[in-house]
Amino acid sequence: MIAAQELHTEFQFPQEADTQLSSDTDLEDPDVKNAKLGKGKAGKKGKKAPGEKGKGGAAKGAGLGRVNGHHQENGMENMTLFEVVKMGKSATQSVVDDWIESYKNDRDIALLDLINFFIQCSGCKGAVSAEMFRHMQNSEIIRKMTEEFDEDSGDYPLTMAGPLWKKFKSSFCEFIGVLVRQCQYSIIYDEYMMDTVISLLTGLSDSQVRAFRHTSTLAAMKLMTALVNVALNLSINMDNTQRQYEAERNKVMAKRANDRLELLLQKRKELQENQDEIENMMNAIFKGVFVHRYRDAIAEIRAICIEEIGVWMKMYSDAFLNDSYLKYVGWTMHDKQGEVRLKCLTALQGLYYNRELNTRLELFTSRFKDRIVSMTLDKEYDVAVQAIKLLTLVLHSSDEVLTAEDCESVYHLVYSAHRPVAVAAGEFLYKKLFSHRGPEEEGMPRRGRQSVNGNLIKTTVFFFLESELHEHGAYLVDSLWECAGELLKDWESMISLLLDEPMPGEEGKEEHQETALIEIMLCAIRQACECHPPVGRGTGKRVLTAKEKKTQLDDRTRITEIFAVALPLLLAKYSVDAEKVTNLLQLPQFFDLEIYTTGRLEKHLESLLRQIREVVEKHTETDVLEACSMTYHALCNEEFTIFNRVDIARSQLLDELVDKFNRLLEDFLQEGEEPDEDDAYQVLSTLKRITAFHNAHDLSKWDLFTSNYKLLNTGLQNGDMPEQIVIHAMQCTHYVILWHLAKVSEGSSTKVNTLLSVTNDYPLSTNATLCGNYSSLQAELLNFILDHVFIDQDDDNNSTDGQHDDEASKIEALHKRRNLLAAYCKLIIYNVVEMNTGADIFKQYMRYYNDYGDIIKETMSKTRQIDKIQCAKTLILSLQQLFNEMLSDLGCNFDRSSSSFCGIKELARRFSLTFGLDQLKTREAIAMLHKDGIEFAFKEPSPQGEGNPPLNLAFLDILSEFSSKLLRQDKKTVHLYLERFMTFQMALQREDCWLPLISYRNSLQAGGDDDTMSVISGYSSRGSSIRSKKAKPASTGKRKLPEGEDAVWINREQNVQTPVMMPSPHLSSTVLRDPKKMRPEESYMGVYSITSDRRSSGLMEDDEEPIVEDVMMSSEDRLEDLNEGMDFDTMDIDLPPSKNRRERSELKPDYFDPSSIMDDSVGIGLLLRVK
Repeated sequence: MIAAQELHTEFQFPQEADTQLSSDTDLEDPDVKNAKLGKGKAGKKGKKAPGEKGKGGAAKGAGLGRVNGHHQENGMENMTLFEVVKMGKSATQSVVDDWIESYKNDRDIALLDLINFFIQCSGCKGAVSAEMFRHMQNSEIIRKMTEEFDEDSGDYPLTMAGPLWKKFKSSFCEFIGVLVRQCQYSIIYDEYMMDTVISLLTGLSDSQVRAFRHTSTLAAMKLMTALVNVALNLSINMDNTQRQYEAERNKVMAKRANDRLELLLQKRKELQENQDEIENMMNAIFKGVFVHRYRDAIAEIRAICIEEIGVWMKMYSDAFLNDSYLKYVGWTMHDKQGEVRLKCLTALQGLYYNRELNTRLELFTSRFKDRIVSMTLDKEYDVAVQAIKLLTLVLHSSDEVLTAEDCESVYHLVYSAHRPVAVAAGEFLYKKLFSHRGPEEEGMPRRGRQSVNGNLIKTTVFFFLESELHEHGAYLVDSLWECAGELLKDWESMISLLLDEPMPGEEGKEEHQETALIEIMLCAIRQACECHPPVGRGTGKRVLTAKEKKTQLDDRTRITEIFAVALPLLLAKYSVDAEKVTNLLQLPQFFDLEIYTTGRLEKHLESLLRQIREVVEKHTETDVLEACSMTYHALCNEEFTIFNRVDIARSQLLDELVDKFNRLLEDFLQEGEEPDEDDAYQVLSTLKRITAFHNAHDLSKWDLFTSNYKLLNTGLQNGDMPEQIVIHAMQCTHYVILWHLAKVSEGSSTKVNTLLSVTNDYPLSTNATLCGNYSSLQAELLNFILDHVFIDQDDDNNSTDGQHDDEASKIEALHKRRNLLAAYCKLIIYNVVEMNTGADIFKQYMRYYNDYGDIIKETMSKTRQIDKIQCAKTLILSLQQLFNEMLSDLGCNFDRSSSSFCGIKELARRFSLTFGLDQLKTREAIAMLHKDGIEFAFKEPSPQGEGNPPLNLAFLDILSEFSSKLLRQDKKTVHLYLERFMTFQMALQREDCWLPLISYRNSLQAGGDDDTMSVISGYSSRGSSIRSKKAKPASTGKRKLPEGEDAVWINREQNVQTPVMMPSPHLSSTVLRDPKKMRPEESYMGVYSITSDRRSSGLMEDDEEPIVEDVMMSSEDRLEDLNEGMDFDTMDIDLPPSKNRRERSELKPDYFDPSSIMDDSVGIGLLLRVK
C-alpha cells in the first residue's frame, strides 16, 4: 500500500531479480517472458478483471481493425500507430482499444508496433524489425536507431511548427494516458508490456540525440502520471476494502459472514500485490528517468519533469507531497531558464491553493520562501507574475509566514510599468491590507465617512503617501482596479471624507492627505471613464465588450450625478490650493453633459462656472490656468444645450481679461516712463491667463497678435523687457499662428492668402522674422541640441544648479536633456527639418548609448519607415562625419588599430545590424549606402601624390561592415561600380595602406551562404528557421516578387549579372546579362536611379521589421548570433560602462519609454491641442 506513512523517500525496487528495472535492462526474449506468465502474479491475472472486460470489448465494432500491425479505418489502410495518432481523425479511446485487441491476439507484434510508435514520434526514420526485437539487446536497438536518425534535420514532431504538430503533442500525451487507463486491470501486471516500455523509454531518455531524449522523457513522465492515478485508485479501493472488512469482522458471530470475510481478505491481498507492482514501475521511472532528466541540458526537458512532479504531488499528496519530492522543485527554482522557473511556480500554486496541504508545506516554505520572494523581481515578467501570485496564496494560507520586509518587497511592484506584474502585486496588497476586518467593523455602514469603505480609503491614502511615489497615483489605481474596483468607485465616501467635518474624537486629515485623496479620486474617475491603463502601462486601447461599455456608461452617469453637485463645493473649499484645484478642475472632462439638462442641474452648473471664474482670478500658476481653460473647452460643446450658457460665461471672462491686458499694456509701454515691478507683474499675470486660454480656445477675434507684437517690438528696441513677459508674449503669438494654420488646413480655397493675411498688415521686418532663412534656422536648432544635450554629466554646470553631488539633480537634468533630444527627433520624423540633419544625432549613438540610446534607436526606426534610402544615406553620412573628425585629429597617417577608428567601425557594425535579417526589404537602401560610401572613399586624392592611396580609402574598411547585407547578385553590381573608381595599378597593390580596398573587394566577391539564406528568408515566413544543411536555393526561384516591388533595380531593360559561384534564384527584378554589353553610365547609377514618385509612395512595407541590435555580439560570433531566432522585445543589452551611465532604475519610468516619447500622438508644438 502506497500510503503516506508507508512510502519511503524513494520507491524501493523489489528484491526479485526478474522484476529489477534499470536504464540498461535488455529487451527480454518473448519466449522467456511467455514462460513467466504461467506463474506468480501474472498467472493469476491472465483474465481481465470485470471492470476491464467491458472496456476491452468496446474495441469490437468500433470500426477500426489492424492488418499486419497497421490500422485501417475510413480508407487509412496500412497506417502505423504513429500516423493514426498524428492524423488525429480517430478517437484515442478507439485507437487504444484496437491496440489492446491486437495485443491479445499477438502481443509481440502489438508491442513491436508500440515500440516503433515511440521511435517514430522522435522523428527517427528507422524502424525496429521483429528480428531486431527478438535477438538484439535494448542498447543495441537504440544504437541502431541513432545511426539511422536524420541528423541533418534539427526538427522532430515535438518541436515542429504548425497546428498539426501542436495537436500531435496533446494527442501523444493523451494516447499514453488512455493506454494505461484501459490496461490498468490486467495487462500492465503481465510483467511484459510495462517492463518492455519502461526499459525502452529509460534507455532512450539517456540518449545523446535530443529528439530521443525529449520524446522519451515526455512519454515516461506522462506514463508515470497515469500510473500515479492508478496507484491512487488502488489506494482508495484498499481503504474501502479495509473498512468493509473491519465492519464485517466487528459483527457478532451470529451475523458475521465468514465467506464475505474471506473474499474481502483475498481482494485486499490482490490489491496490495497490484499496488506493489505499480510502486515498482513508478520507482523504475522515477529513478531511471526523472532523477537524471530534471537537470537535463535542454530547458524543455527540465520543464516537463517539473510540471509532472507537480501533478503527482497534487494528485496523490499522501504519497508524493513530502520533502523528498518537494526538494526537486525547490532546487529547480534557481534554474537559469525562465520557462523552467515558471513551471516550478505553477506547480507550487496548485499545492498552496489547497489549504488542507499547508501543514505539509511548512518546512518547504521556511526553506525556500526567500527564493520565492526574490523571484518577484525576476527578469522574466511571466515568472515574476506567478511568483507574486504564489506569495498571495501563501499569504492567504497564513499571515505569519511572510515578514514585513517580504511584503514590502512586493508592495512597491504596484508601481511597475508592466501591467500583469502590477495587477498581481495589487491583488497581494489588497489581500494583505484590505481583506481583513475586525469585529468592530461588523456593524458599520458600507458607505460614508464612518464606514468600512471610508476606513479602507484612508488606508489606501496612507499607503500612497508612504510609498513616496506621489506622481504615480494612476499606476496605483490601475493595479488595484481589478480586485478593489468597488472600493475605488465609492466616490460618495471620498467626498464625505473631504467635505464633512471630523466626528468628535476622530483625527482630522492633514493637508497632504487631502491632496493624495483628491489625486486618487481623479485617477479612479479617469480609469472608470476611459477603461484603459494609464500611459506607459499597456500597448494601446482595446475594443470594449458590450458589458464593459454598459459599465462605462453607467459609471459616467453616476460620476456626473455625484460630482455635478459636489464639485462646486470642493472648489469653494480648496480654491486657494493650486495642486488640489488643478486635479479637481479635470473632473468635468469625464462628465456626461446631457445630465445637466435631463437631471435639472443647471443651478449647479452656474455655481461651477462662478467657482472657475474665481479660480482664474486668484491664481497665476500655469497648471491651474490650463486646467481652467480645458474645463471651459470640455463644457463648451455645441452638441449639448448648456453650450450657450457656458459660452456666454467664457466670453465675458475673456472680454474682461483682454480689455485689462490692453489697458495695462498701454500704460506699461508709455514713452519716457520706466515701468515699475507692480505694473510688470500685472501685465505678466494677465498675459499668463490669456495665453493659457489661447492654448485651447480660438481667440482670433480679439486680435492679440497686434498687442503682442507691440510688446515684443518694444522689448527688442529697448532691451529691458522682463524675460517672463517675453516668453509668454512669444507663446501667445505662437498660438495665434497655430490657430490661423488650423483654419488654413480646413480646406479653404484661399489657403495662401489666408496664411499671408496673418502678417501682411505688419512691417516687413516681422515677415522676415516669421519666414526667415530656413536653412539657418535648422543649423541653429542643431547646434543648440549639440551644445546642450550631448554633454558630459560632470560638465553640466548650469543644469544642476551647482549641486554636482546631488544625484537627484543629475537625474532631473538628464530628463530635461532627453526631452530636448526627443523634441528635436520629432522634428526629423515629422519632416520639419531635413532628415540628413539626423546624422549629427546618429553619430552619438555609441558614445551616449546609456543616456539617449533608446531615443536615437527609435528615431532610426521611424526614419526608416518614412524613407529607407534617405535613412541609409543619413547613416553613412554620420560615419563620414566621424571619419573626417578623426582625420582632423589624427592626420592622414593614422593607425587603423586606433581606438577612434575601431569605434567608428563598431558603430558601422551596429548600424548594419539595424537593417534586420530580411535583405530583400532593405535592398535598395543598402545599395545606395555602398554607393555613397565608395564615392566618399575616392573623393579626395592622396596629399602625397599619385601612386598613393586616396585620402579616405580607409573608409572602405568601415563600409565593409555593410557588405553582408547585400544580396549576392547585388555584390557583383556594387563591385562593378567600385571598379569604375579603381585604376589598373590599384588592383595590383598589396601594401598595408591598400588593405582596406583589398578587404572591401573580398567582401564583395565572397559567394556567401548567408546571402542565399537571406534570399530564402525573404520568401519564407519569419517564424521558420533554416536548419537543413541540404538547402536548395533554386527552390526559391519559383516565387516571384509582386510586379513593381523592386522595379527600381531595372531601368530601360537594364540587367545585372550575378556571380557564378552559386546558382542564383531568378528574381523578377534581376535578369542575367553579359556585363560587356553594359554601358558604363548604366553600370550603377542607371540601376539605382530613383524617381520622385517612387520616393513619395513610401519605400517601407507595412510589416517592416523593427530596428535590431545585439550589442553583445562579437565579430566572430556575428553570423551565429544573427541566425538565432531574434526576440526584439527581450534581447539583453550589456554595454561597457561609461562615465555618463545612469541606471534606469533610478529614473522615472515615464522618462524612458521611447515608444511614448516618439509616439505620433504627441504632435509638434501644440498642434493637437489646437485641433
